[in-house]
Amino acid sequence: MKPVYIEAMGVVAPGLNSWQQAATILRGDDDYQAGDLPALKPDMLKPNERRRTTLTIKLALQAVQDALSTNRYDDLSTVFVSSDGDMDVVDRICRALCLPDHPVSPTFFHNSVHNAPAGYCSIATGFHAASTSLSGLNGSFAVGLLDAAVQAAVEQRPVMLVSYDTPWPAPLARFKPGRQPFGVAIIIQPQLRKQSLVELILLPGEGGDESQMINSQLEQLRVAAPAANSLPLLEVVAKKCAARLVLPYLVDEHITVEIKSCN
Repeated sequence: MKPVYIEAMGVVAPGLNSWQQAATILRGDDDYQAGDLPALKPDMLKPNERRRTTLTIKLALQAVQDALSTNRYDDLSTVFVSSDGDMDVVDRICRALCLPDHPVSPTFFHNSVHNAPAGYCSIATGFHAASTSLSGLNGSFAVGLLDAAVQAAVEQRPVMLVSYDTPWPAPLARFKPGRQPFGVAIIIQPQLRKQSLVELILLPGEGGDESQMINSQLEQLRVAAPAANSLPLLEVVAKKCAARLVLPYLVDEHITVEIKSCN
């Protein structure tokens, strides 16, 4: 497919507070220290609206806020992608349905839909362009990246990809053990601009061994959340080098990403 260009990034995960801080770690300038998730307070939302959100929504919006901090955008199409959505809200609703009178919170019901983070993002930014919300199990990041890149190339407009995942609550967590929260936002342009960081060419259907992280702690994080499959791409962007990555896509399928630096 045609090349597209990454010009801004945002990231939030345990030990990764922002793209600026994460880039120094991914370049090898600082050591990665796995720890707690940083405090999530996306100021792009007004306090009344922020109080109604969940960890999953805040995680996605924190990554969005980080990506939008470097450049001004009047409007962006968006692609939101999560492997499972907000399982904590789903669990709360299921528990409520087991109680007398089924006291399901209207706020929980509102937040349970898969495109809730996209809706809050639209409220916070005022963006009116099209928004898509997707899921692709463990290949969710590559599913979202392909969709965002195709939209940018075909419609010739900027697109923001937001990929996010959070751990499942107990007792559901035994079906997806070891999950970690991870959120990443990537702004993709159809044309080369002075802000462009790297050029991407996606090659669906090609594959090989999945790209991994050399740093063992970062590799543990990569396999702990589908959204964290973005880490090899983030590392290449941080280093501003050329690379050929293989990302997990659908079952037994991969997407190859060819990357060239724009600097």
